Amino acid sequence: MVRDTVPERRRQTMIVIGGGLGGLSTGCYAQMNGYRSQIFEMHEIPGGCCTAWDKGDFTFDWCVSWLLGSGPGDEMHQIWLELGALQGKQMRNFDVFNVVRARDGRAVYFYSDPDRLEAHLLGLSPADAKPIREFCGALRKFKACMAAYPFLKPVGLMGRFERLRMLAAFLPYANVIRKSMTTLMTDYSAKFSDPLLRDAFNHILYEYHPAFPVLPFYFQLASHANGTAGVPEGGSLGLSRSVEQRYLRLGGKVTYNAKVEEVLVENNRAVGVRLSDGRTFRADIVVSACDGHTTMMKLLGGRYLNDTYERLYTRTIDEPGMIYPGYVSLFLGLDRPFPEGDPCTTYLLGEDEATAFVGMANPNMNVQFRSIHYPELSPRGTGVVFVSYFSDTGVWRDLSEGPEQRSRVHGGEELHTLAVSRGRAYYAAKREVTRAVTEFLDRKFPGLAKSVVARDIGTPLTQVRYTANYDGSIAGWLPFAESAETVEKEMNKNGPVVPGLENFYLSGVWATIGGLIRAAAAGRHVLQFICRDDGVEFTADVDLTQPPPTQIVIPVGRYLSASPTAPTLTVTEHE
Repeated sequence: MVRDTVPERRRQTMIVIGGGLGGLSTGCYAQMNGYRSQIFEMHEIPGGCCTAWDKGDFTFDWCVSWLLGSGPGDEMHQIWLELGALQGKQMRNFDVFNVVRARDGRAVYFYSDPDRLEAHLLGLSPADAKPIREFCGALRKFKACMAAYPFLKPVGLMGRFERLRMLAAFLPYANVIRKSMTTLMTDYSAKFSDPLLRDAFNHILYEYHPAFPVLPFYFQLASHANGTAGVPEGGSLGLSRSVEQRYLRLGGKVTYNAKVEEVLVENNRAVGVRLSDGRTFRADIVVSACDGHTTMMKLLGGRYLNDTYERLYTRTIDEPGMIYPGYVSLFLGLDRPFPEGDPCTTYLLGEDEATAFVGMANPNMNVQFRSIHYPELSPRGTGVVFVSYFSDTGVWRDLSEGPEQRSRVHGGEELHTLAVSRGRAYYAAKREVTRAVTEFLDRKFPGLAKSVVARDIGTPLTQVRYTANYDGSIAGWLPFAESAETVEKEMNKNGPVVPGLENFYLSGVWATIGGLIRAAAAGRHVLQFICRDDGVEFTADVDLTQPPPTQIVIPVGRYLSASPTAPTLTVTEHE
C-alpha cells in the first residue's frame, strides 16, 4: 500500500513494543535512521524467545541450535553484522546438521555437504540410489543459489526492475525450486524403500513437519553446507545482548519489566502506549513487535481488523496446523561430559514409548548435548543436555489448576495468552516427563542419570508466561500453511501496517514467516516502510566497533575426551 501523502513534518519519536529480536532490530534501524526510539519489554532481559537462564552453575540455552546468516556469503549475514550480533565471536559449524536415530539403533547422519551425504546414504541403502542422488543433486544446486535469496529489502517495496532482477537470479534454478516447493517432504520420503530413510528424511529439521514441502529442508541444509547456519559463541542470550548493546550504543532506550496494556489512539492515529502500572508514554510512531494476537485483539481492542486480519486472528489462529506449536523442553546439567553424545540427535520413538512424554504431538524428540554447542556456558568438566519435543498446549492447559481457569474469559482474553497458576497435576506431569527423559537417556548413555546435578523443564505454558506468545507458539505463523501464505500476501500488498490506523506498524515474527533471521529482517523492513512514508532515504551500516566473527568447523562424532574440560573439538579454520 503506497501512502498518498508524506507527513507535513518528519516524524521523530518511536515506541517499540517488545524487546525480542524483532523489537531490538526495529530499534536499531530506527536509531540508524534518525528516529529517537524507546523499547518497552515485559520481561527483565532482552531477546524474547532467544534466551537462556542460569540454574546453579549452569546456563541453560533455550533457543539457537542453528543461526541462519552466521557466516558470510548471503544477505542474512549482512543483517546480523548491521545489528552487531556476531562481531567478536566464534561461529561454530558442525559438519552434520542432525542425526536421526531409529529404535533399533540405526542412524542417518545428515551431513550438509551433499557429497558426504550421498556417500553415507548410499552406504545405508544402495537400493535407494535414485532418490538419494536426486536429493543430493538438488542440494548441490541450492548451495549455489543461496546467495540470491533476498533479505535486505521487502518485496512490497521493490520496483519492477528489482523484482525482475531477483527472479533472474533464480532462473537457472527455477526447475529445482519449483519441484521443491510443490512436493511435500512426506511424499518425497515415501520414495525410499528403506524404512529408516522414509522416517529420517521427515526429521531432518529435528521435528516432524507434515505441512513442509522439500524446499525448507534444502534451504537449511544448503545454508549449513555453506557455513552460514552455525551457532554463535555466547549462545542465544549472548546474541540478544549483543543486539541490545548495539541498540544502546546507537542511542536507544530500553525499559524492562514494562508491560504494555494498550496502544493509545486519537482520531485513528496511534499516539503512544499505556503500561500495566498506569503510566503513559507518547510518540509519533508506535511499532508492535510482540505477540500478534495480543497486538490486534488486546492492545488495539480488535478495532482495526480488515477482512484478512479478522479471519487470521479470530478463526484461522485456532485451526490445527496454522501456527508453530509449543515445546516441552528439558535441561539436565551433568557433573561430567559425555563425549560419546552427538551434538544433535532426533530419536524416533514407538507409540508405546511416547505415552510417557506428556503432550507429545508426534513420537520423536530431539536431544542435544548442548555443552558441545556452548562449552562456555557450563563449568569445566561438566555437560548440558537439552531435550525438546513439539507439544499439544491443550494437554498442559487441561492440567492447570481448576476447570474454571481453563474455560473462563478474562476481559475477552482466553488462556491462550494468560499466565495461570499451576496445580498439582501440572507439576506431576512435569516430573513424569523429567523422569521418563532421564531414564531414556540413561539407557542410551549409561551413568547419565547419576551425573545429573541440575535440571529444569518448561512447557508451552511456560512460553506463554514469559513471552505472552499465543498458545505458547515458538515462532508465530507456520510456514507453508494457509495462515502464512495469507500473511505474506497481506504484507506484500499493504506492508506492515494496520488498515485504518495511522502511525502504527507491525514487526517481529508475527509480521513475517520464519525464525530469528526473519524477525531480525522484519525490523529492517519496517523501517524501510517508515522511511518511505516520511519521504526520507533509508540507511543502514555494519557495526565496526568490534572485530569480525571467526568461523570454525567441528567434526561430529570425533571428539578427543582426554581433556578434563568439555570435549576437545577438532576444528579447522575457514574464511
